[in-house]
Amino acid sequence: MAVYTHLGAEDLADLIAHYDVGTLVSAKGIAEGVSNSNWLIETDRGRFILTMYERRIDLDDLPFFLGLLDHLSAADCPVPRTIHDREGRASRILDGKAVALIEFLPGVSVDRPTPAQARAVGAALAQIHLASRDFPLERVDPLDPGFNWHTLERCGEQALASIDPILPGMIDMAGRIAANWPTDLDRAIIHADLFPDNVLMLGNRVSGMIDFYFACSGAMAYDLAVTHAAWSFDARGASYRPEVGKALIEGYEAVRPLAARERQEMPLLAQGACLRFTASRAEDWLDTPSDALVTRKDPMDFARRWRFYAEAGDAPFAARD
Repeated sequence: MAVYTHLGAEDLADLIAHYDVGTLVSAKGIAEGVSNSNWLIETDRGRFILTMYERRIDLDDLPFFLGLLDHLSAADCPVPRTIHDREGRASRILDGKAVALIEFLPGVSVDRPTPAQARAVGAALAQIHLASRDFPLERVDPLDPGFNWHTLERCGEQALASIDPILPGMIDMAGRIAANWPTDLDRAIIHADLFPDNVLMLGNRVSGMIDFYFACSGAMAYDLAVTHAAWSFDARGASYRPEVGKALIEGYEAVRPLAARERQEMPLLAQGACLRFTASRAEDWLDTPSDALVTRKDPMDFARRWRFYAEAGDAPFAARD
């Protein structure tokens, strides 16, 4: 459940007046996300998304995030551009918090993607990777495998066992992932969080890729692994959908073929992706009271994926026929 800052109609109208987007007609809070407050803004000239950055966003990173949107949009990637105010600024400060106005893109997120949709997402991800290689800014990934391993360690074996008995045994698995993590793969700016709810679809076409607030400098193959883990299973991570996973890889390689070294490391990269979400969800699960209004995400949804990748080897990432 999102935490919203209350802004009245007069506040919003005054804010929108700083942009060359027309006169405010309506503003509706969007009941999605947990880190920021969002509104769907409609003016007499179009629709926009207004975001107020509440928490989990280092404001020093905003030039990176917003500049990346503009860079990718200019390269014809399906990414919303930032709307700059009349003074040319990508963000403003309102009531002590940063706000940004973003282009509205049509489309809907899918709960159960088809192979055709997964193929389109793979191609769009590769397009972003190629376009981002000349983006002049960098951002270090704060959620690398070492950090995620230590997150599980901080949770503690007893607390992890209270979630599920298999979780304590995954601490050692996390340590092995961190120790063997490849550092020499081809890099670009990666999305790092491309779940289905961060992609807008119009039929089988990707109309928008959104929520770049985990974007960072990283291995392109790792970003593909994150996306593969997020798209290729049922919601609980209990059932792998090979037709979706295969289509995602095929779509990606139609735009940017994987190098032999990248393909070799894909099983480990996929386990590292699952480690990341298992660790963050376990920490949130333990830190969030059971009676809180926020819906906790089960870390086992990705622990199951993790075990699948550990057992499946390179089969999910086999070269195209």
